[in-house]
Amino acid sequence: MDTFKKLKEFYWPYKKYFFLSLFFLLFITSITVVYPIVLQQTIDNVVLADQYELIPYISGIFFVLMFIKGIATFYHQYLGDLFGVTSVYKLREALYDKLQVLSFKYYDNARTGDIMSRLTQDVEGFRFFLSLGFAELLRIVLLILISLSVMFYYSVPLAIVTMAAMPFLALVVYRFDKRVHPAFRKIRKSMGQLNTRVQENISGMNTVKSLSREDFEIDRFSSSNDHYRQKYLNTAKIWSRYFPLMEFIGNVCAVALLAYGGYLVISGGLTPGALVAFFSLVWYILGPLMNLGFIINLFSQAKASAERLLEILDAKEDIVEKENAISQPITGHVTFNDVTLTYTEDDDAALKNISFDAPPGKVIGLIGATGAGKTSITQLITRFYEPEKGEVLVDGNPVAEYDLKVLRNGIGFVLQEPFLFSTTIKENIAYGNPEASNAQIIDAAKRAQAHEFIMEMPKGYDTMLGERGMGLSGGQKQRIAIARAICINPSILVLDDATSAVDMETEFKIQKALKEVMKGRTSFIIAHRISSLKHADEILVLEEGSIAERGTHEELIHNNGTYERIYNIQYQDRKEIMNTAAL
Repeated sequence: MDTFKKLKEFYWPYKKYFFLSLFFLLFITSITVVYPIVLQQTIDNVVLADQYELIPYISGIFFVLMFIKGIATFYHQYLGDLFGVTSVYKLREALYDKLQVLSFKYYDNARTGDIMSRLTQDVEGFRFFLSLGFAELLRIVLLILISLSVMFYYSVPLAIVTMAAMPFLALVVYRFDKRVHPAFRKIRKSMGQLNTRVQENISGMNTVKSLSREDFEIDRFSSSNDHYRQKYLNTAKIWSRYFPLMEFIGNVCAVALLAYGGYLVISGGLTPGALVAFFSLVWYILGPLMNLGFIINLFSQAKASAERLLEILDAKEDIVEKENAISQPITGHVTFNDVTLTYTEDDDAALKNISFDAPPGKVIGLIGATGAGKTSITQLITRFYEPEKGEVLVDGNPVAEYDLKVLRNGIGFVLQEPFLFSTTIKENIAYGNPEASNAQIIDAAKRAQAHEFIMEMPKGYDTMLGERGMGLSGGQKQRIAIARAICINPSILVLDDATSAVDMETEFKIQKALKEVMKGRTSFIIAHRISSLKHADEILVLEEGSIAERGTHEELIHNNGTYERIYNIQYQDRKEIMNTAAL
């Protein structure tokens, strides 16, 4: 129950719905136990006493009881669902809020499908137990206690005989719980893996089809699906093993009741009506006890789900704001002082002793092999990660001193593969600045060389985009991303391989847009093409997390180093073509 206690803050504020539901449940349970008593009175005082004129009155009592029970059942179920739905509404919001503040380090090891499974199926499993499980458990307890009280009233010896099987049934239920909970946790984990497989396949469908890997993906999904099936079958085996045993114990108890109860009736120690009522009451005990397996099932699923939800809620927030964080807008002066960054303890350092200074308006080019540390530098500026050594300064202050929203609102990103949302072009451009006017949005699009093609769209700026910008070319997506960066009017601009995946004509248009955008801003250009950054004020050549060379384009191409080698490789084909043309 510790797991449920940790989530108490989400459901306890709505306890009034729960207790009102319990009030009606108590009423329903009491009426339920009245049925055998009325039956006993009918047999002993009406049928056996030849008082048949009382039957209409007894029938009327039954009708009234059923009517009242129906109304009470409605309010019990409605209030129970209100309790569960309202509780998980707040829980789901808390989970989503937590996902927004977790650092990139968390998402480096997380899987999208698994997170989605937790926010949907695990939340729903927890809700179902809140709405039904708690109340059903209390219904079982109330029904057993009230039934036992009536049974002891009718016959103490017969009640004791009936209860003799209870410890054995309780032991089986306890052992069942110990086995089924780990099994359900494995099922939940397997379902998360299955969702991840589906999510990755759908997201990468273009790659799958272009490489003709459909059969491979089908096999991978089949393997994950079979893994889920096996986990579920293992749980089914546990159910199949324990439930027949529970039913057997219940039936033995019923046989003992009939045998000893029949003897008492023959010997005059019990009336026939009391024996019939007793038999009904015993199933009010045995039935709920055997149904306890269903409640344990719900509890085990809910507990497994709650544990997975707590893993998100309890996840460490690596990036935490200070109480008196700096809230004034940044001007864009970036300084790295002997910065070292390691993503995980087992990995080599992504950055080693990086130092440079970028005053406002300066353009810094970053070039190097994949994994050399180019993107890591920009992610430290935005404080997506924390360096374990050295410090990153913005306007002379450590980035850790800033309000995160202020810091990040002052930095505009244009990525190699920009992410566009399934909404209008206008809302995509204004995503970082929701208060932007139409004039600001259009101005940003014009400066990004995007206005012309947007106006050719069916509804212009109000055109709805498909998922991830489906329907737009790579160059059009890039220019909308550039417009989005312009719209927030950032002091620092990060261009992460913004033109590497487009054709030469589109690259020319984007470069033209970027030159306009970079005026007066501190800019970081990450590129593999020298043509994208040769105009930079300073170029940093990175190798295995360290700065191997630094200088302007003109200085570096005469430095006999890595940059000159990259330059010669990239321009060799062009020189050969020009020489061939000259001949």
